Amino acid sequence: MDLFQHHQQHLSEAEAPLAARMRPRSLEEFVGQSSIVGPGRLLRRAIQADQLSSLIFYGPPGTGKTTLAQIIANTTQAYFIAINAVLAGVKDIRAAVDTAQTRRGHYGQKTILFVDEVHRFSKSQQDALLPWVENGTIILIGATTENPYFEVNQALVSRSRLFQLKPLQASDLKQILHHALTETSRGYGHKSVHLSEAATDHLVNIANGDARTLLNALELAVETTPANEAGVIEIDLSIAEASIQRRAILYDKEGDAHFDTISAFIKSLRGSDPDAACYWLARMIYGGEDPKFIFRRMIIAASEDIGLADPQAVGVVVACAQAFDRVGLPEGQYPLAQAALYLATAPKSNSVLGYFDALAAIENEREAEVPSPLKDGNRDRQGWGHGAGYRYPHAYRDHWVAQQYLPAALQGRVFYQPSHQGHEAQIRDQILSHREAQIAAMIEGNDLGPSEMISVGPESRSQERWLERTISQSGSQLAALRDRLLAMTHLQRHHVVLDLLANSGLMLWECLRQTPEGGVYGRVTTDQALQGIQQQAEALPEIQRPILIASALDQLCPRLLALAPGIQFDRIFGRNLLSHLRDLTGTPAAVAQVLSVFLGSTGEAILVELIPRQSQRIYDLLSPQHLSPKLYRAWQVAEDSFYEPAGDPRLNWEASQLVTLLEAAGLSVEFQLLSETRQWLLSPLVLDRWFSPAEARPSYGDRLRQCLSQRQVDQIRQGLELECLNQTIQWRSTSALLKVVWNHGSSQPTGIANC
Repeated sequence: MDLFQHHQQHLSEAEAPLAARMRPRSLEEFVGQSSIVGPGRLLRRAIQADQLSSLIFYGPPGTGKTTLAQIIANTTQAYFIAINAVLAGVKDIRAAVDTAQTRRGHYGQKTILFVDEVHRFSKSQQDALLPWVENGTIILIGATTENPYFEVNQALVSRSRLFQLKPLQASDLKQILHHALTETSRGYGHKSVHLSEAATDHLVNIANGDARTLLNALELAVETTPANEAGVIEIDLSIAEASIQRRAILYDKEGDAHFDTISAFIKSLRGSDPDAACYWLARMIYGGEDPKFIFRRMIIAASEDIGLADPQAVGVVVACAQAFDRVGLPEGQYPLAQAALYLATAPKSNSVLGYFDALAAIENEREAEVPSPLKDGNRDRQGWGHGAGYRYPHAYRDHWVAQQYLPAALQGRVFYQPSHQGHEAQIRDQILSHREAQIAAMIEGNDLGPSEMISVGPESRSQERWLERTISQSGSQLAALRDRLLAMTHLQRHHVVLDLLANSGLMLWECLRQTPEGGVYGRVTTDQALQGIQQQAEALPEIQRPILIASALDQLCPRLLALAPGIQFDRIFGRNLLSHLRDLTGTPAAVAQVLSVFLGSTGEAILVELIPRQSQRIYDLLSPQHLSPKLYRAWQVAEDSFYEPAGDPRLNWEASQLVTLLEAAGLSVEFQLLSETRQWLLSPLVLDRWFSPAEARPSYGDRLRQCLSQRQVDQIRQGLELECLNQTIQWRSTSALLKVVWNHGSSQPTGIANC
């Protein structure tokens, strides 16, 4: 770069708009989008490790898509090329590919191609990129305000990781404002600018999550407001209102916002929420949507979602549409709102969908002949008997007579199911009465055609699947437990999750699938479990694998802090943790300590702990007559002693103890007791596990031998073998299900202090 070019670049940077000058240059300066670039998130780790794959950033304007791309350019060792899809063509793509091949061949350097507004590329331009993205010549980073699933080549989408950026929060925008007012080299730190609180709130509110709009408004206010006598530029509410006069909303009449907003509107009508219907209608009109399109959708909803529950609904909407055609905007907003409110408050019925059941019957079943009484008898009544037997309804009382109108193969089929809502509730009684009469006429042979009705249901396979259910029930119940835990707390794509006991991978893999933009950490207790999960994860790219820590629970705090300083988890899961601890004492206990350190202020922990003290006793499986009364009683006393206060701390605890420890750490706990009974097969393997000596922790037989003689223990085993071996037994268990969040009335301690 010569002196003239250097001067020109410096001049361009100095004269650039404030939004361009204030663009963050590193992840540390980047504000907002913590859900995808916060500590521990996948994208942040990938940028810091320089292990990027092809990416597509999707979100509204001013949320940081281009900024993230430039941060990547400043961070990565790869060669960076930026183009704009509005201005670039296939020629530019070929030039970028040539450069990438040269860099790869001569220097072994990767090339990142950033394409702004990637959805503007034509299909041929996107196809031109595809082979080079596929073979790794180019790492693509695309930015788009449109849904890439609809606007970007699906082949490109499938080879890229998608990140959705959200509108910035008010706190983020205020932080950006403060930085712009205090930064001296790029912002207004060299000037004395005072922004009133009311002006700040107005700018943040009207900016609507768009940092660029916010900074443009600030620049206009500062540059057009003269300083007062003290040299201070005072920006009050009136100046702020003049600088940013109208909220800009993201609404492309042919894009994603169009379909999402009309969907929200129709679902609000269907859900009988007039407030939401008014809001989404106003949002569409404000964004410039065609009112005729809205009326078309409301006419459909009047039949699809209301139908005969209010037969006037279609007429009201059509009349409002005609009124709108007469008056136009802005007065036409009155009939628009009237139609929307009428539909939202009308009784609902979707019984008209019965038509589509009839359509499916035509598509899926053999074409049935028109019954002879229903055929046209004007032409060949004499020759073929068409129309013979037809009963003219008007000749009968109430203008109705019981006869069949469906083809013979479909007699007895029901397509229209009237609801209990509105006017249709009156229709329902009449329709059901008529159907009953038709069926009676058919059964009694008062109708031409077959008189038999056949009802076919699925054959019961319970007996032949009994053994299979018994064997596989454990896996099914674990899956059901996993689904229940996940249903208790809504996992989002960007969440960072900690599984406190990931040996089996039960929660780990499902969490990994549900948080592709976040991250999953898992604690394992054995090297064998660590190796097993690592082997399973080898099929995943390294950056997407779970992060595993082999550690005792009371050593997890320092290990995690060393691995990921400052990390906070959105969700923490734990299952049967206490059975792996030696006791529940300690200050604080290991579970409470981990949660108090690593649970984010808005995070949730879900724990489920088996309570052995309230669960099944093995002596309940055996009838007393198989042992002497003295031995049976001694057996009961011995087993009950395991759960006494002086017994094994892993067996004698109560849920209230854990709740107390967690609440003492400043956490709020909701808990419930879950009781379940399941069936399983008492096999020789299970009995061996119960009664054989064990090394790591005492077996059931080891515990009995502390109270009873070996001969007595053998007699107990023989009794179980005689009555229960290879039999399906009922087993009762009780678990504590705890949902833990921060008690926001207490202060959240820092991780280092707690460790």
